Amino acid sequence: MIAPKRESVLKLLLIGTIMKREYINEFAWSKIFEFLQRRKEIYVGSQENCKKFAEGIYWMSRTGAQWRELPDCYGNWNSVYKRFNSWSKKKIWTDLLNFCKENPDLEYIMIDATIVRAHACAAGYGKQALEGLGRSRGGFSTKVHAKVDALGNPLQFIVTPGQTSEVTQAQFLLEDVFNSHVIADKAYGSSAIRNQIRTQNNNDVIPSKLNSLEPVEYDKYLYKERHIIECFFSKIKYFRRIFSRFDKSARNYLAFLCFVGVCIWLR
Repeated sequence: MIAPKRESVLKLLLIGTIMKREYINEFAWSKIFEFLQRRKEIYVGSQENCKKFAEGIYWMSRTGAQWRELPDCYGNWNSVYKRFNSWSKKKIWTDLLNFCKENPDLEYIMIDATIVRAHACAAGYGKQALEGLGRSRGGFSTKVHAKVDALGNPLQFIVTPGQTSEVTQAQFLLEDVFNSHVIADKAYGSSAIRNQIRTQNNNDVIPSKLNSLEPVEYDKYLYKERHIIECFFSKIKYFRRIFSRFDKSARNYLAFLCFVGVCIWLR
């Protein structure tokens, strides 16, 4: 058992170490702060305090810790949570991702989904289905549907219950995609999705299902690029707040997804 005095010293050393480290570089912060200053419906405050708040959100995203465990150097945990939640309700985080999507490479567009296990503490807020929580083969889970550009940068996220089929969200992911190559796996190989892709002047690079009566030809070499979105999912799951869902509301979980997406765009 650690003596109380020694425990206090260790805690001070830990906090001091955290305070010395900055997760958000100056270039990324200049873009983020530029956007925040334009939003009149939120209180931004001084640049120094606002950056401390953003660093706290990064720390929460990276560690997946409980809000109460947020180090004091980022401010009072309850105040940081209330501010994050308030901005989430006003869709600040979603709009920030849209603001940071500068010059995406739209030659190829990739869509896919990944299962995220939900912790028991994510339950208990409204109806589970409306909060993107459900039961899949993996248990209590959420499914993250994503669209990325040719470089693996995120363009859009949709959060649904874990048992939701990928096909049901494809229409929404593709509604603003034109004049591109759409790369996806065979789960998206329905006639309706192919018709939507072609109607919007896109080229579908999607293999047919094994039981298809009329297999569709596709560019097998171009299809190899689909690994980019798989690498993207691997990348965002280094953030433990994404790897496992702890947030009760789908809105706040989506807010963390968008924040991580911003970090990837500005890295």
